[in-house]
Amino acid sequence: MAGTRSKLTARWYVRRIVLPDKRVAVCGDWHGDQAWVRTLGRAMPHLAPDITTILQLGDWWMDPAATDEALAGTGIDRIYVVLGNHEPWSEVTPLLDAYPGAAVQVSEITWLLPRPARLRFAERTVLALGGASSVDKSWRREGVSWWPDEEITDEHVRAAIASGPADLMLTHEGPAETPVRAVQEVLRTNPMGFPDDALADSLLSRRRVAKVWNMVYPELLMHGHMHAPGGGQTDDGRRVASLGQNAQQGNLGFLDMQTLTFTTPSLRDIREAAEQ
Repeated sequence: MAGTRSKLTARWYVRRIVLPDKRVAVCGDWHGDQAWVRTLGRAMPHLAPDITTILQLGDWWMDPAATDEALAGTGIDRIYVVLGNHEPWSEVTPLLDAYPGAAVQVSEITWLLPRPARLRFAERTVLALGGASSVDKSWRREGVSWWPDEEITDEHVRAAIASGPADLMLTHEGPAETPVRAVQEVLRTNPMGFPDDALADSLLSRRRVAKVWNMVYPELLMHGHMHAPGGGQTDDGRRVASLGQNAQQGNLGFLDMQTLTFTTPSLRDIREAAEQ
């Protein structure tokens, strides 16, 4: 992961999140990239001065104190993290276990969401389901850069479905049978040459997300993980947005919580705004 990071500790926790925001920022993977978050922090006041909340879709692994510093004075006062697979799970899991069902505050502005989590923005209901399967786990060291805790479990699936329908679903892992062509192409070609057993685990993980997706039936599902930005729509009208990773096109976008319309500035727009 990029840079150094202080140990995660709980500052506070909440079990109910209700926010008035009419628009929010949504970000894909950050991978601990402090320089990229500083770029976003400089750009946001110019691109979207009305936005105060970021929904971050996993592979977060940031230094919480550095995040506070990077976004100080930008108008961003809340980040809700939908945890991914590449996270410091040896620190995250004890925090979530200590406050079951609660979002845990780990910095002035950063909150780690439970698995699953429910949020409400005005009249919109939101379901967050963190976790994913690491296709690169055979290249990582268990207990150092990979932990089995990353997996979406059957219990997570049952709890997410039991919580009822949602207008918006936020995940790190994408669903099986995705309508996003960019993701379909990555899955078809396997450009990084990941091994068959890892691909089988990935398929199982995506099927678990799809099971929730098909039962909760959100108008829009947004995810990271694949580093394949793009959008698609199913035959029954549900939309899926796949976000890019840090410093990639499509890592940052703005979501209208009333219409669930999503727009993404170009990398050029972000960098030019950051230089102002």
